[in-house]
Formats: sequence, C-alpha cells, structure tokens
Amino acid sequence: MPVSDDLATTAPTGPHDAAPTVSVIVPVHNTRRYLDRSLGSVFAQTLDQRRIEVIAVDDGSTDGSAEWLAEQARRRPNLTVLRQEASGGAGRPRNAGLDRATGDYVFFLDSDDRLDTEALYWLTRTAQKNGSDVVYGRIAGADGRAAPVDLRTTSEEVSVFDSPVYWSLAAYKLFRRSFVERHRLRFVEGRLLAEDLPFGITALLRAEVVSVFADRTCYYLHGREDNSNATRQDIDWCEYLDYIGTVLDRVADEVPPGADRDKLMVRHFHGEILMPFGASYLGRDAAGRRAMAAAARPLVARYLTDRVRAALPPGLRLRAHCLRAGLDDELTAVVRADTESRPGPPHLDDDGRLYAGYPYFRDPRRAIPDACYDLTDRVALRQRLDHPHWVGGVLHLRGTATLPPLGGDGAELLLRRGGTTHRVPARYEDGAWQAAVDPATAADAGPLPDGTWGFKLALTAYGTGGAGGPALRREAWLVPEDGDGGPDFAPRIAGRGPAGPAVAALFLSRPHGHLHLDLGRDGAGRPLGADLRGTADATRSGRATLTAHLTLPGCPVDAELRLLLVDGTRTVALRTTAVREAGDHYTVRSLLRGGPPGTWRVVLRVTAGALRRELPVRPAGAPPGAQEQLALTVPPAGTRARLRRALGRLRRLRG
Repeated sequence: MPVSDDLATTAPTGPHDAAPTVSVIVPVHNTRRYLDRSLGSVFAQTLDQRRIEVIAVDDGSTDGSAEWLAEQARRRPNLTVLRQEASGGAGRPRNAGLDRATGDYVFFLDSDDRLDTEALYWLTRTAQKNGSDVVYGRIAGADGRAAPVDLRTTSEEVSVFDSPVYWSLAAYKLFRRSFVERHRLRFVEGRLLAEDLPFGITALLRAEVVSVFADRTCYYLHGREDNSNATRQDIDWCEYLDYIGTVLDRVADEVPPGADRDKLMVRHFHGEILMPFGASYLGRDAAGRRAMAAAARPLVARYLTDRVRAALPPGLRLRAHCLRAGLDDELTAVVRADTESRPGPPHLDDDGRLYAGYPYFRDPRRAIPDACYDLTDRVALRQRLDHPHWVGGVLHLRGTATLPPLGGDGAELLLRRGGTTHRVPARYEDGAWQAAVDPATAADAGPLPDGTWGFKLALTAYGTGGAGGPALRREAWLVPEDGDGGPDFAPRIAGRGPAGPAVAALFLSRPHGHLHLDLGRDGAGRPLGADLRGTADATRSGRATLTAHLTLPGCPVDAELRLLLVDGTRTVALRTTAVREAGDHYTVRSLLRGGPPGTWRVVLRVTAGALRRELPVRPAGAPPGAQEQLALTVPPAGTRARLRRALGRLRRLRG
C-alpha cells in the first residue's frame, strides 16, 4: 500500500475545536508488532480523545508500520501521521512531532511501550493543579525490562537534588509545551542511545516546578522479544563516551561545583560513564579495552570527586579508581568478577567494617585503598513481612530477611515507642523468621504498656569466624506484603495478664506503611465495635425490642455486654442477652416493657475486667463512618395507659 510522506489528519470542527490538552508524540521504526499495544493504550485513555492529539512519526519503517499507521489515521480523527526517511534514532522523529504539536502539554511515548488507561488524565490534572513544567508518572518494567527508578510518593513539587527524579532522564514524561518552546528544547538527532539526555537534563534543571504522580503506575517499559531495544545494541563506546563528555560539560555549565553537582554526577557515573564497562568491554580485545578506558579516563578526572566516589557501590568505585590510576588489567579483573562470575565472599573486619570480595583486596602489589572495597554503609536489611494474624490474644508475625551479601544468622523483633524499646525473640532459619507478640509478656516478660508501638526487625550476620567473631546488625521497619489491612487489623480485646485486658488495633503509618500496634487507647481513630449496628422495634404502648450485631475479636467469655439507654443526663441499663456466634460475631437483645419517657440514644457497654467501653449503636444499614446513632422514643406513662384503655375498648367493641 503506498503511503504519503505526510498523513496529517484534520480534527473535526465544532464546539471542541480548541487546542488539545496534550499531544502524545510516538516515534516509530519497525515496531509494527507493538503498535496495537502502544497506540492502543493512547486510544483507550479515560481522558476525552478530543483532548488528546496523537502524532506518530514513522522513521523509515519497512515492516508494515507505515501501512498500519495510515489505516489508523483514516479511522482516528485525533491521529496525525508523519513519515520521514530513517534517521538512526528517536531524536529526529520526536523533534518532528514537537514541531507539529499544538497541545498544552506534550508526552513522549515509545512505540514498544504503553500507557495506563488513566495516565494522561492524572498527569495533565497534576500539571494543571500544580503549575508543573514537568510531571513524572510512576514507571513499571515489563517483559524482563526494569524501571530506572521506583517512584512511590506523589509530590506537588520536588527538588532535582533531593529526589530520585534525576535518575530517569528518558523522554517518557509530561512536559508543558510552552516551557519546551521557551527553552528551545530539542532532542539530539542521529543517535541510537542517550539522545534524550540533553533534553531531559536541561528540562529538569530549568523547570520551575517538577511534580510526581505515583498513586498508580502510568508508564510501562517493555522489553522486546528480540532484545532489539536501543540499550541492547552494539555501540561505538569510545565515540559514545566522547559524546557523554559533551553532555556532562553542559551539566557543569548549569550547576556549579559542589554537593549539588556531585549528586547529579553520581547518577551519570552509574548510568553513562561506567555503564559500558561490562560485557561490552570484555567482548573487545586488549587494544579495544584500552581504547575504552582512555575514552572514559578524562571524564573520571574531571568529575570523580571524593564525594562522588564515596557514593558509588564498590564495583563502580573500583572501576573508577582503576580508570583514574591507569590499572587496565585490574579493571578487567573487576569487570570480569561482576560479569562472568561474581565477587568472592565479603570480608568482615573486627571493627565491623565489611569489604566486598573483589580481586586484589589488600594485595600489597596493587595497593588499592580499602575504601574502594568498603560496603559497610551500603548493607541494608532486605525483609518481607507476610500478613500479620492473631491467634487468641497473641499476634503472630513471620516473613523473610537477609543482609546481602552476608545473609543472616539471628533475628529479633523490636517494639519501639519514643525512646523505649522492648525486644521479642524471633526464630530465624534459612532466611525465614517468625515471632509471637503476647501483650501480656512483650515488655521484658511483663505487660506491654498503653501507647502506640512500632515494629522493627533486627537481623545479625556473622563473618567466617561465626558467632565468636565480628558481627554486622541492621534494623528495618516492618511493612506487610499486601499493605491493605484485613480482618486482623480490626480493633480487638487483648489480654495483658495482671494488667487486665486492653483494646489493641494494628494499623499502617502514612505514607510509609510501617506496621504499628495501638494499645489501650481505643484504637486512636480505630474504635472497638466499628461494625455495631442495631434496630429498635417499638409499639405505641411503649414496648420495644432492641437488637444489635457486632464483631468483638478477642472478647473474653466472662465479659458482660449490656445495652444502655442514654440521654443528656440519664443512663438506663437494660437486661440484655448476648449470643456469641462464629467468627467473633455477637447478637445482643433487650426487651423493654416500659421505662422512663423520652428519646434515648442506644449504647452497648462492654465490660471485661477493668476494661469498660461504651459503644454507640448505629442504625442498621448505616454506612461505615456514619455518625447517626440509633434512637428509641418511650412515650409518657399516662399516654401508655390511655393507649391500653383505648385498645381494650376497641377489642370489646369488635367482640
């Protein structure tokens, strides 16, 4: 099918003939197999399609992509298709799309990736609300491809220097188009890799407001089945490193020397300068490896400060040191240890410092500083908490934990409140741990005091000398795997031995989701008996039946449940029957044959030892969080007597 060089379509005229909210620019080169997924995700957006301008730029495809786009353009009034000769990278087609865009914002979508169906709605809404020049959406990897950064917190405005956004400089984000044009931002053309670095760097450093929307995943990065993503291609790494030098010189022009520039350079040592020194480096002969080292050495000399070096992991720190010192053979050995095998076992010193097991550690013939191997400050506890659950009055916790690269040898649970810490033993074996928290004994074999207690896991690992040698210990807050609460998070009554029972409620702190136990404070916003609902069936003669249902986890068998009538000054306790059913469910009922006249609020009193709580009864059918309380009206005694006499006369007349 012949395809014209410009298949721009005209949007329909009428009341919606205003400029679109967002222009989605999609460079396409031989990605026909992914276009249904990629462009389809744009056409499936919840944002009105009349507010979305789609510009697909075919960059000399030969696999049917151009024909597919032409067909879609005939069916989609908001799709513009441009065609050009193959340019060797995504830069030129993106620039062509920018020149044609008319939206308030632009979004760059790669033709093998996809958007979440609500992505454009939330990204444009975030930009409009915050006046953002740049908006990041949460990114997720798929099909074997990893996301460059894990964005977990939505933020109206972030700093490039104190947030993870600079670690993702790729194009797939939302930009205010007037901002792009004001700073004349365009992509480098003719490059297969890193063509978006100058655009992304300049945008972030000059933007007045950079926002993050992380409440849901917005962009999915997909790996290709044939490994043909640009990052997987064979590259002239010497030329690439020369190009990166020009890019970093522009960073240096924007940010003066100091801590802020060093934070940015840490990202570039990870992502650009030292990235080629892996399998690609080992695949070259000795002359080729020396040429790559020579190309990288000026960048190390210019930008590797002590602060940058200290922030790098040992493997990259050693690469940088070898490049600076001209240790080409040692560089090759370090790269091979990472790429073809793995580093040796780490060394734990008597002072608790941990050193990575790379070649030449403390080799007197090389004199590589210990600091290049030191990973002590980088060892973090990796742990997972399965769903907490109560058995009787005991909270059971379990999960997995390890201290890479040492592993782990012993664990304990820490209960923290202010400056107080109580330790609870945990069983640890083969990377799995479990612990039981009994409020009656959790405070050093005594009752746990009232208050809010946070849970941490502490893991200890020993070196080759075993428990008699040096040890490394780390702690981490517990975060449940599912993070959605569940029935075991409902407030319950927990026994505390001589201290008597207390209301206990699990909850997750915000925004980090750390597990906490609220004890003895009626749940602090998580009240006991939150599902308490009831009915009041009354007759004109003043007789009434009160029935209520609720869940009371952990309620002792000898606890007393009694319905009360309460007004502003009086409380009337009613004779009550309580029936315990399956799943800690209770039905309570009172029969009222008379009583003080008036309108009464209905309350359920729960008494278990010294614990006493009066819980408001909500009307049956009231939604969660409702404040309305069940009421009962008792008529005056004279009214009841007159009603009885009238009813008697009526029965006699009928007889």
